[in-house]
Amino acid sequence: MQLEKANYSIKRMSRLLQVSRSGYYKWEKSQVTRLRGEDKRQRFLDQLDKRIHDIWEDSDEVYGAPRITAELVDEGIIVNRKTVAKRMRMMGIEGISPRAFVPVTTIQSKRKSTLPDLVKRLFDQGQLNRVWMSDITYLRTGEGWLYLCAIRDGHSRRVLGWAMDSVQDSYLVERALRMAYTLRGEVPEGLVFHADRGTQFTSEQLWQVCQELGIAQSVGRTGVCFDNAMSESFWSTLKTEFYDRKKWATRDEARKAVARWIEIVYNRRRRHSAIGMISPVDFEARIADQDDKKKAAA
Repeated sequence: MQLEKANYSIKRMSRLLQVSRSGYYKWEKSQVTRLRGEDKRQRFLDQLDKRIHDIWEDSDEVYGAPRITAELVDEGIIVNRKTVAKRMRMMGIEGISPRAFVPVTTIQSKRKSTLPDLVKRLFDQGQLNRVWMSDITYLRTGEGWLYLCAIRDGHSRRVLGWAMDSVQDSYLVERALRMAYTLRGEVPEGLVFHADRGTQFTSEQLWQVCQELGIAQSVGRTGVCFDNAMSESFWSTLKTEFYDRKKWATRDEARKAVARWIEIVYNRRRRHSAIGMISPVDFEARIADQDDKKKAAA
């Protein structure tokens, strides 16, 4: 009837086909509604595709479906993660997944360390400033190696202190530790500074610094990389999502770029799956807000 209504009247076709005119008009109305719905859905998908692509680009082409979904939800766009993954496949874009880490061989101290393992792989103890984790990694540049020491809070995953140099020694770790201490202002009794058994972390110099700052030292077992796995995971993220994606001509160029990535991208922008898909700085801000509300109610 729809195809022939230009040639014959609806009344005549209804009589010949023995159907009601009202039934035909009801069907026609439903078709118009369906087409409008499809147009609306397509417009939504077009807008969604654009926003997904923008978020992906803004993340330096790092974010996959889970983090993009979290970003969309924060913007009030409620969409299923599987839908986001499907739209990304259709656009031919994908996030970057950190590679399984390959731990760098630790340069152990010649003297036997008596420092205990106070963490036992429980890096996140449910509160800020309970465990600070540290490690040193190697960054390749055109001028040679650049060594990076970073210190992170086990609860918020925030990088609190960092230092870079052309040599790796206890002074490198001390600079990062003092930066973390300065950022926090003061630390609670019982704070543990955890690292591996490398010479930089088991030296007399660092022991004296920790005594001065009132921080307990902890080290993992010899040759057991998983005792400092959270630090190794951070190196995997840094190198896969950022550092290894280009070549660095000079140490100074690499130093400036890594510092920016740590403070702006990792600490303040990158969504972390272990803390509810928000950034470490936002996570700490929520904790501070909750503490203020508890104090106000007390």
